[in-house]
Amino acid sequence: MATIEWRMTAPRRIGVLTGGGDVPGLNSVIKSVTYRATELGMEVFGIRRGWEGLTHVQPGAQLDPDYVRPLDRQNTRTIDRTGGTVLHTSRTNPARMKESALPGWLDRSRAEGMRIEDGRFDLTDIVLEHLEALGIEALVPIGGDDTLSFSRVLVDRDVPVVAIPKTMDNDVPGTEYCIGFSSAITRAKELIDRQRTTIGSHERIGVFRIFGRDAGFSALFAAYVTSARCLLPEAPYDLDALAAVLAEDYRLSQSHYAIVVTAEGAMWRGGSLHEIGEPDAFGHRRKENVGEALAREITNRTGIESLALELTYDLRSGQPDALDQIVASTFANVAMDLVADGNYGRMVAIRDGKYAHTDLPASGSKARRVDVEAMYNTERFRPRYDGRLGLPMLLVGLGSEVTAGIS
Repeated sequence: MATIEWRMTAPRRIGVLTGGGDVPGLNSVIKSVTYRATELGMEVFGIRRGWEGLTHVQPGAQLDPDYVRPLDRQNTRTIDRTGGTVLHTSRTNPARMKESALPGWLDRSRAEGMRIEDGRFDLTDIVLEHLEALGIEALVPIGGDDTLSFSRVLVDRDVPVVAIPKTMDNDVPGTEYCIGFSSAITRAKELIDRQRTTIGSHERIGVFRIFGRDAGFSALFAAYVTSARCLLPEAPYDLDALAAVLAEDYRLSQSHYAIVVTAEGAMWRGGSLHEIGEPDAFGHRRKENVGEALAREITNRTGIESLALELTYDLRSGQPDALDQIVASTFANVAMDLVADGNYGRMVAIRDGKYAHTDLPASGSKARRVDVEAMYNTERFRPRYDGRLGLPMLLVGLGSEVTAGIS
């Protein structure tokens, strides 16, 4: 096991990376981290392709531009004007890498010493060695639960880390808000409202599938701003009751149409979806399309043609909306405050509607989930619009989550 000595003074060089799915606002974080770091007299290395950049790079006299690029004010000046991530991304998990994904330069005899269960390989020691060889003394990873889970592994190995949460699902434990959520809801509203015309013209029921494997925040808030019905992973539902409500909506609508937004992990009672494909590096397998399955069931029960429509990858495309741009830039500066103070093992967060920081979630932490009783009408398949007094504007509370380690 590699043992690395880390400086406890202010770092001279930091690394920043983006992992998992891209969302609008990532470039704003990268730019703001770079600007603030240079103000503090630090160098910034951008790690490309997520954690793959720290497993596959070969440190040497010359930086490998495929995996590591110096960042400065000049080359980041305009990146916040576009979506995606200029550092690119991947779903690499260095602690559980497939043999086919191992770096080509890695000696096979050494790789065998890293073999773990299920034929996977733990390259954490390689990451530690590369951080030291690159002279990176603190790391700012930006990601969701999968990216943050390996961040926690590094923290447990005493690597100085300050993390920034991002995900359209808004389900990272410890924070009320993740970068990408507002842009996803803004985009969902635009797309649902645009589709109303064609759904109404053909007198159909529109079934919109949205991201949300474990938590229904995206489906809930997309419905909140479009007055649609919605279905959440947290609330298994009666399929016949849903069909009756949608048929009633269809009958009462002048255009004879109805719409429902379903999270990809939402399921009716007694129903199930098959998992398909190979597990990714974090153990997730893709489920068959719940939108198509639900549209078939609604058609069978109502006799009304139902159409499955995708609200997935469109929601992570394009520029961030104003809220995401504000939060992204602020999260970056809060993170750099923590780095400058040597306050590591932390994640930037929003708590009670205020900027804060919290313990980096432990590996294996469960996703934050919708408080069904407070936020969802299970009989009418709608968000609750009442009882909002005292809740943060535009955001949602943490419910009964343990608040230890919060600042």
